[in-house]
Amino acid sequence: MSTLVMKFGGTSVGNAAAFLQVEEIISQQARDWDQVVAVVSAMSGVTDELTRGVVSAVSGDAETYHAVCNMLRERHTDIVNRLVRKADTRERLISAIDAQIDEYSSLCSSVHVLGEFTPRVMDSVVARGERLSARILAALLHQEGTRSEAVEATDLIVTDATFQNAVPIAQATRNRISARLVPLLAEGVLPVVAGFIAATQDGLTTTLGRGGSDYTAAIMGDALDADSVWIFTDVDGVMTADPRIVPDARVIPVISYTEVGELAYFGAKVLHPRTIRPVIERGIPLWVKNTFAPQTTGTRIVRNSTNTHGTVKAVTVINDLSMITVAGRGMIGVPGIAGRTFSAVARQGTSVLMISQSSSEQSICFVIPTTSAGAVVYTLEEEMASELARRDIDRIWAIDDIVIVTAIGAGMRGTPGISARIFGALGQAGINVIAIAQGSSECSISLAVDAAAAAAAVHQIHKEVIL
Repeated sequence: MSTLVMKFGGTSVGNAAAFLQVEEIISQQARDWDQVVAVVSAMSGVTDELTRGVVSAVSGDAETYHAVCNMLRERHTDIVNRLVRKADTRERLISAIDAQIDEYSSLCSSVHVLGEFTPRVMDSVVARGERLSARILAALLHQEGTRSEAVEATDLIVTDATFQNAVPIAQATRNRISARLVPLLAEGVLPVVAGFIAATQDGLTTTLGRGGSDYTAAIMGDALDADSVWIFTDVDGVMTADPRIVPDARVIPVISYTEVGELAYFGAKVLHPRTIRPVIERGIPLWVKNTFAPQTTGTRIVRNSTNTHGTVKAVTVINDLSMITVAGRGMIGVPGIAGRTFSAVARQGTSVLMISQSSSEQSICFVIPTTSAGAVVYTLEEEMASELARRDIDRIWAIDDIVIVTAIGAGMRGTPGISARIFGALGQAGINVIAIAQGSSECSISLAVDAAAAAAAVHQIHKEVIL
């Protein structure tokens, strides 16, 4: 029995035409595969709106969440009225929409009165858009001749109680999926599962964090021993660069799990590596495809890709960053300065995206989001107050308007001359490199440059090194 799991993101179900396109794709694959499972996200923008409403409620705003309720009710009802022909099915779906939004309104009202909410409450709030998308898609499939049923993800995926970023419990989840989905598939029913949502063993609603719907699809693929998992989005696959910056960016046919991890970390709009780990570890083929151009091949993600010697596969950029520098001649040979520096940064809950240190140990610089720069400098000055007073450390300062441009490709490993080509390309364009970092995996080279040069740097590396 061949089994396919397909996941459709928010833009794939963003409007009535998109729902019809998804229905057509699923129906076609249901004819070609023995068993198909569909995982669906909330309609594009819905989760953000749900979050906006509850955040405004906790701050004392009693109006915004009502406006959000009205907008979401109208948007989902309009889709149902446009697509669903049978009156009783329309009534059932509109009743489900009303129930979900009424519950959301009640939660926002409670949050407004209390003036606070917990991660547990937030999970309950945002776990609504996917449920509605799943019901609408299942009804549409059934209407067009594919036996289908919306299945609550809370009945399938068992997690710990880390609300907002829950961790699945593998064996309990596999048991639930086997008990709930396998009989449906055996009867020829196509399950439509709401992505992103899960539940604790006690039945409390949780969510799977960033890339949650992709994670749901990977979990389904793993538990069902699927033959393939396809992730549908609004681009043709994983690209060599952001096409909004580089118009001639192209699809990467095959990319490794490690390379995808680097791309995701350094700002590319691709799958988060955690979300696809279950299928990669099992060796299940994973594809990224375009909902709106399903005939395109897409990108295949594999455990280890066959690399062309010296290949740079992609170039990415992260914006809105600042570079913090800790410098002083008294730092030379003093143990623990780096450890104390990054412990202080960690106390601020700030992620460090790039680190560079001079071999003389006279300075350490690192790049963080600009929103955290002021607090991090203040914390470092407190931590290093004695060293600053003794002039062991001369100064701690931030440079704003920094971006990180990263060239990525497993084929760079052990290949002489790659760095020279990258720096040569930037030199030709007169772009100054402020700091450099390369991981021991040799899968990426990161460069800090001035934000004004970001687009030119990406263009130049793409032109001279990738194309």
